[in-house]
Amino acid sequence: MPSISLFSVAVSLGLLPLISCARQPDDQKPNIIFILADDFGWAQTGVYGSDYYHTPNIDRLAAEGMRFTNAYAACSVSSPTRASIMTGKYPARLHLTDFIAGNNRNDYPLSQPDW
Repeated sequence: MPSISLFSVAVSLGLLPLISCARQPDDQKPNIIFILADDFGWAQTGVYGSDYYHTPNIDRLAAEGMRFTNAYAACSVSSPTRASIMTGKYPARLHLTDFIAGNNRNDYPLSQPDW
């Protein structure tokens, strides 16, 4: 008999976290802030050791939140990166591997690719 009561206590304690999760309202959403900064390197923040740039607000966000320290950009320019984030697809899958020009000037040293 004592083993049955010990078993029931163990099962009850094991189910307690599930019960507390089930009681949370469905309308409660996670608090996530995603910041994408163009032309901003990881070494340009104080939290990663920069002595030149002073970034107290970013440093505070990093100290109080979560830091991702192992990542890469799917492309070296910002337009494909933004499109990748918005769609969840790789830039090559989107056929977007170069920047999207804001104008069609002909005096740039490099020519724009044809779309």
